[in-house]
Amino acid sequence: MSYKLPIRPRRNRVNSSIRSLVQENQVTVDDLIMPLFVIEGEGQKIEVPSMPNIYRFSLDKLAAEVAELWELGIKAVALFPAINDDLKDSVATESTNPQGLFQRAIQTVKQTCPDMLTICDVAMDPYSSDGHDGFVENGEIINDITLPILAKMAVAQAEAGADIIAPSDMMDGRVAVIRDVLDQAGFANVGILAYTAKYASAFYGPFRDALDSAPKAGDKKTYQMNPANTREALREAELDTAEGADMIMVKPGLPYLDVVQSLSQSSQLPIAVYNVSGEYAMLQAAAEKGWLDYRSSVCETLMSFKRAGADIILSYHAKEFATWQKEA
Repeated sequence: MSYKLPIRPRRNRVNSSIRSLVQENQVTVDDLIMPLFVIEGEGQKIEVPSMPNIYRFSLDKLAAEVAELWELGIKAVALFPAINDDLKDSVATESTNPQGLFQRAIQTVKQTCPDMLTICDVAMDPYSSDGHDGFVENGEIINDITLPILAKMAVAQAEAGADIIAPSDMMDGRVAVIRDVLDQAGFANVGILAYTAKYASAFYGPFRDALDSAPKAGDKKTYQMNPANTREALREAELDTAEGADMIMVKPGLPYLDVVQSLSQSSQLPIAVYNVSGEYAMLQAAAEKGWLDYRSSVCETLMSFKRAGADIILSYHAKEFATWQKEA
């Protein structure tokens, strides 16, 4: 039996050629940023227990990893340092040490691949004895005391060779302060990728394992956003844009695709999304159990970010996706 149907959407799905022809979105290696964890030492490549196939690299191993990523076509990395506890204090002094781990990591990337975009996290928590993104006083995170600390950190990273500063702290006004000090220091061309909508999420656990950066007391709910809110993200985006951000980001990714879409529809800036450690770990764990096909699930996940409107994707899957693309 055949019906006279003038509209048959399945005609655009009948074979792989036409499906490719009408495909609305595509993920490429150019869309991806690979996050990398760095540690002191030599010859160190230590797997993060809660993140299979993700490692903490000493700087010699970092150089080899960066070179491999470049060969795979990945043109941007985001660096995160695991700082020894004896170097942590209440004002993140180590964050501005020209010979500190993070500054040397930036230099290592640029010496290995000068054209590799080096994106650098700005927040106090890796360097703080309190484990918070801002300065703590009597259990309260003090916004305005934190800002000059972040500003000095940003300049120190720019001096080491950072291409893009990525403030992840969620302090009010930090983009404006960082933009001002970078310009005054002669770094007008150093960009700012603002963590605009960074939610107080349960999906950060493996990341905190990787860096040993969990708060020593309390939580981050007074500065990271309430997962229930969307309009608040739009307000944060307006502020970050007005303060001089060059790109804005939503973090985490999968639980916040609606926020990615809202920002992509309302902002003129490039939209980034962070496919965070917990999202990565879930797919790894389910695949290990045989509950889903890992490669298909990763590709579908990355596509969901593009479909929602993201221009840039930070993902721990970046290297393996680039490998699959090269093998295709």
